[in-house]
Amino acid sequence: MKRAAAREIAMHISFELAQTDKTVDELLAHRFSEEYYSTLAGEEKVYSQLPDPDQMDYISRIARGLAEHAYELDSYIEKYAKGWHFERISRTALAVMRLAMYEILYMPDIPDAVAINEAVELSKKYEEKEAVGFINGILGTFAREEKR
Repeated sequence: MKRAAAREIAMHISFELAQTDKTVDELLAHRFSEEYYSTLAGEEKVYSQLPDPDQMDYISRIARGLAEHAYELDSYIEKYAKGWHFERISRTALAVMRLAMYEILYMPDIPDAVAINEAVELSKKYEEKEAVGFINGILGTFAREEKR
């Protein structure tokens, strides 16, 4: 499994974290149980194989970080989504932006440009065409402004 696949799974977890009462550990345990994970393989190609230990570490790190920093990340989205009410932004776009912002802020081993590019690629797969530019714009401005 490549990092891009692990990132896509992390984005799915980001989406689910915002919709569940489960703790991040409960969510991870459920998602990666052999029984449940095998059901996902039929729905999404990204679940065709289990993550290796390095990819699982990345996914877990992202999931825990998103849970811990959710309020902060959402505050940044609100700050940079000028002219948009937070409630109008799709849950998928929020999940993608939270993931990229977390990587930019807390994972110095991932270049900002890579985090943004991967977020754009994910948004192309899951969002309407118009949302791709919106996500790219917010993330680009965020990276420039917050990493000064």
